Amino acid sequence: MAQRIVIIGSGGHAQVVADILMRARGSGQSVEPLGYVDDDPQAAGKTFLGLAVLGGIADLSRIQHDAVIIGMTPNRARSELFARLKGQGERFAVARHPAANIAPGVSLGPGTMICAGVVVNPMSVIGEDVILNTGCTLDHHNKIAVHAHIAPGVHTGGDVEVEEGALVGIGATVSPNCKVGSWSVVGAGAVVVKDVPPGVTVTGVPARIVEKKA
Repeated sequence: MAQRIVIIGSGGHAQVVADILMRARGSGQSVEPLGYVDDDPQAAGKTFLGLAVLGGIADLSRIQHDAVIIGMTPNRARSELFARLKGQGERFAVARHPAANIAPGVSLGPGTMICAGVVVNPMSVIGEDVILNTGCTLDHHNKIAVHAHIAPGVHTGGDVEVEEGALVGIGATVSPNCKVGSWSVVGAGAVVVKDVPPGVTVTGVPARIVEKKA
């Protein structure tokens, strides 16, 4: 039986998740997207990509399903919702686009979203609730921790580590053996050539700290 999946949220990112699941189903993966749940009252009763908004998050208990996946991009909000749903006993699906290239043996954590054009090379480990966005590439032995977001067009070298909740922005490059600290932000197009401390924002070529979080 196919895994019946409810998408949390119904905005643009959630619709990308829906598209991934529908294409995965079409390619023979045993998944069945049921629809969305969204607490935004403006989403009530709407349909996106042929899937209906089935109610709010509290309505999950009345929807027969096997797993959920969170369709939102802000890392902090996603991590808090993930913890809440996990505490309620929800299981988390992996949304894997059939046009992604994942090497055998790569570890994929529950709740991870893998978009079209993603490449993940051997011996990499992807944590729970990670977003690997469109066209990003991760070389060998990468470690991407829980709730991180690797944005479209990012490229990482070998042995890169991205810690919990970090965002590597669109088109950025992370050089081999570098670490991006927890809850840090690598700006769009930045080139990381040395470790990024936790809780900072870096931009530029080479990437330099422009903001430290309180």
